[in-house]
Amino acid sequence: MLRKTATTVGSACKKYFTKFEKNRRTMSDLQLIANNNERAEALINSIEAEISGIQQQLVERQKQDLIKENAELAKEVEAALAQLVQLELRNGKKQIPVPGSRGFCTSAAPEAPPTGGAPASTVEATKVSKEPKEKKVKEKKPAPEKPAAAPEAPVDVGRLDLRVGKIVEVGRHPDADSLYLEKIDCGEAAPRTVVSGLVKFVPLEEMQNRLVVVMCNLKPAKMRGVTSEAMVMCASTPDKVEVLSPPAGAVPGDLVHCEGYPRQPDAQLNPKKKIFEACAPDLMTNGDLVACYKGAALHVPGKGNVVAQTLKNVNVK
Repeated sequence: MLRKTATTVGSACKKYFTKFEKNRRTMSDLQLIANNNERAEALINSIEAEISGIQQQLVERQKQDLIKENAELAKEVEAALAQLVQLELRNGKKQIPVPGSRGFCTSAAPEAPPTGGAPASTVEATKVSKEPKEKKVKEKKPAPEKPAAAPEAPVDVGRLDLRVGKIVEVGRHPDADSLYLEKIDCGEAAPRTVVSGLVKFVPLEEMQNRLVVVMCNLKPAKMRGVTSEAMVMCASTPDKVEVLSPPAGAVPGDLVHCEGYPRQPDAQLNPKKKIFEACAPDLMTNGDLVACYKGAALHVPGKGNVVAQTLKNVNVK
């Protein structure tokens, strides 16, 4: 009897411990699931924060791009306005500055009509006199003759706005291995952005902080996404290119002249008229390394000539 009772008790204990072990494992699995849920939630929060940061960066980048584009458009508007003023001056239209505006007015403002009512005596006379008046036939006045358009300046180097500049910042173009991206001080309020294809010919260290000659009235053009606002002038052959050097003592903003060709540059060269293309064949260095136009030296008055380093009798462009 005791043996049977012991067997029964042992069997009951075994069932109890088996059930306890199952419950313990179930609790352990639930705890593991809860921990996994916490880690997943933390990961989701981290990803959401990262996405939010990326979105903010994209918005800021788009904002900066728009600001830059607006600045470029403003420069184009200013250049177009300057060109319009120059054309009107050539056509004999007087330019009158408009107060509070950046533009000009080409004709005087019409006179304001007189204010106030007519005198009482005049009103009374009008009321008394009811007799019809004879209509006067107005004589047609001959139309005033339009002034003859001013002749266009001759196509020569005087139409090119050549100035001394200093490269204050230079680096590789982010999207083109053969291009430099430069900031050039031309003696203006802000440096000009210039893109030059000189990587294969001039080492980067030779471009830094050097004086150059730049043509400043080319129409701004985008080169691989960056708007170039001028052109660095160089002596050039198919195998070698040298950046032209201004004379000693020259400073940013100095104007480059050419003897025999009065300096009267366009505000902005019209690409359709191909003025630079017409001048380019006659821009060359001579046997003394001096940059010339039709044999006349390019120079900064009182300071000296513009020169190349070694290239003689080659094109300048």
